[in-house]
Amino acid sequence: LPNIRSSPTRNLPQKIADRLGLELGKVVTNKFSNQETCVETGESVRGEDAYITQNGCGEINDNLMEPLIMINACKIASASQVTAVIPCFPYSWVPISAKLVVNLLSVAGADHIITMDLYASQIQGFFDVPVDNLYNCTIVSSGAGGAKRVTSIADRLNVGFANEVDRMVLVGDVATLVDDMADIYGTTCHAADKLLSAGATRVYTILTHGIFSGPAISRINNACFRAVVVTNTIPQEDKMRHSIKKTHNEESVSLE
Repeated sequence: LPNIRSSPTRNLPQKIADRLGLELGKVVTNKFSNQETCVETGESVRGEDAYITQNGCGEINDNLMEPLIMINACKIASASQVTAVIPCFPYSWVPISAKLVVNLLSVAGADHIITMDLYASQIQGFFDVPVDNLYNCTIVSSGAGGAKRVTSIADRLNVGFANEVDRMVLVGDVATLVDDMADIYGTTCHAADKLLSAGATRVYTILTHGIFSGPAISRINNACFRAVVVTNTIPQEDKMRHSIKKTHNEESVSLE
């Protein structure tokens, strides 16, 4: 069975392990007094497939160094294959920096990389190891009459579904902004204002990676969005606590 190891962002890795019916590997991460990263593994990975999971969020440089050390440790410990699972790939906005991160992962010993919705799909050309760039997918029916068909397809593909397209795309006065990530949220708020000017009365946002740094939450609180929906590639509990609007209120911004 594969051995799933996680650095401190444990929410998503735990859900992956639960879905697969596995337990997370025993890993302890600490800081030396000089702030260097220390990673200790508490079990053997000899001959196993090891999956190292981490997000490019929070303290990005620390959260990059931790999986590099873990990958290298598993490789030295004779793991059969080491896969780096990095849903939100760090430094992906600038191709040169993205290439550097790819090289670091490769040199550390990663045999395979799994990520999600890269900022630019061309970045995959920088990888010297196999990479799977997953996409957030939802199957949508054009009307209630196609609900059975949509449900069947979604079940086969193991993705979400929606019964009526007018709840997800711009039809009349409803608009949805879809993007791979949002950081300080300036561009998205500007786009929402443009949609309002064009006649939309309800605006939703669907994102893969909710980074939400700096003034992002303040902008969301003051924006016109009915809802902001993100995946769980990055933990959102702290961001939701700082939102002044109730997440269950249909008229407000929701981080779900």
